[in-house]
Amino acid sequence: MTTLQSENQLTKGFNTIHRHRLLRWLQWIIGAPIHLISLILFSFEKKSANYQTLLNEKIEQLKKTDSYRGLIENYQNQYDRKQAYFNRSSNQSAKDKFITAQADQQIKKNAEEALALEGHEQISYLTFFRTLLANKTFIILTIIPGLILYSLCLIYQNVFVRFIFERIVLTFFVIISVIVIVFTILYISPSDAAANILGETATIEQRIEFNYQYGLDQPYLMQLGRAIKGFLTFDLGLSYTGNEVIMTSIANRFPVTLTLAISSLFLAIVIAIPIGMISAAKMNSFWDYSFMFLALIGLSIPSFWQGLIFILTFSIRGNLLPATYSPNNPLSLIMPIVVLGTGLAAAIARMTRASMLEVMHEDYMMTAKAKGLSGREVFLRHGLRNAWIPILTVIGLQFGAMLGGAAVTEQVFNIRGLGSYIVDKQFIPDIPAILAGVVYIAITISLVNLIVDLLYAFLNPRIRSQLKEG
Repeated sequence: MTTLQSENQLTKGFNTIHRHRLLRWLQWIIGAPIHLISLILFSFEKKSANYQTLLNEKIEQLKKTDSYRGLIENYQNQYDRKQAYFNRSSNQSAKDKFITAQADQQIKKNAEEALALEGHEQISYLTFFRTLLANKTFIILTIIPGLILYSLCLIYQNVFVRFIFERIVLTFFVIISVIVIVFTILYISPSDAAANILGETATIEQRIEFNYQYGLDQPYLMQLGRAIKGFLTFDLGLSYTGNEVIMTSIANRFPVTLTLAISSLFLAIVIAIPIGMISAAKMNSFWDYSFMFLALIGLSIPSFWQGLIFILTFSIRGNLLPATYSPNNPLSLIMPIVVLGTGLAAAIARMTRASMLEVMHEDYMMTAKAKGLSGREVFLRHGLRNAWIPILTVIGLQFGAMLGGAAVTEQVFNIRGLGSYIVDKQFIPDIPAILAGVVYIAITISLVNLIVDLLYAFLNPRIRSQLKEG
């Protein structure tokens, strides 16, 4: 990247920031050291430019011309007509004040226009600051105090980088909101963690000691602040039961759930997209009715019942697959993946069919056919590409639901994943463990939604155009 490009990018990013009120205030705050230096330089530049002196000289020069006397006479007549219209008596002092103010205002405007034609303009601070952003020496000398502001300018000079940055910031606030909401619900719940863990036979002193040990005797805001700090520093503390390190438990269990969800998603996409396309291409045919009937069955079957049927068929009777999950046996993941992927595949297949049918009669599809493209090319290159948006939406939503809803499947196949971990802990209730599990699922869902939004722009040119225009 050349220096000129970097300078142009900084200026472009600053202009974009300055068009938004909130970002405008933000850049003043984070760029306070740079703006302080710039204001000092601007004051010297303003003195050396001596624009005000030139303006005063031009004003005095114009006051000696016939145009100024014409302005005086014009405003005198204007004042007299106004007073006569409202039947008011003329006050000489007020009249002279009005005439002088109006004439001076107009003559100043004429003087500024004359100086502009001569190449003299009064530079504003923002214009001066933009010239500094285009100055290589200034950027190098102020790189340390201005690193945050310059980084923000570089982010906002590119529409796609800006989009990713804003989504990451939004995701951060979503995660904080999830922490506050989940913690508040757990805090106001009537369950007594000390009584549930220590048992009903525990003495009052033992319960007080338990609450003191885990900070449950502190006010709500202090507990909430400690929880937020724990997530920001990746120090989630210890669970109520077993004194296990929550971060370690999450790290050990989350990969299994994530692997299960991603594998099920991949299986569903591979099966559902072709099925949905075939159903759309052969609408109201035998294949269409058959596939959609199977999709309806897939949406209707409860996952726990399907899991039990699979265990009975393929494990107990057929002795083909292990009934429970074993980390050292990849075959033990086949049935959980199929169970989770069944409902997801059914939803994706139905959405694919509906989206393809919606775009098949658009004008651009007719144009592509008129150009002589084959039916397959029109269907794949033009139809599927424009039908991806609602399909991706369903995939993102279903993937997020699968992360939280995998608890039932994990319980059926005895998988020690994050879903079953949260279910087990909520009966205690183990507040730190539940909070950690829910928030990390929320983080994963937010990242999936970010990826889906980026795929929107990648697959649909109209969305890319809207981002650039916005």
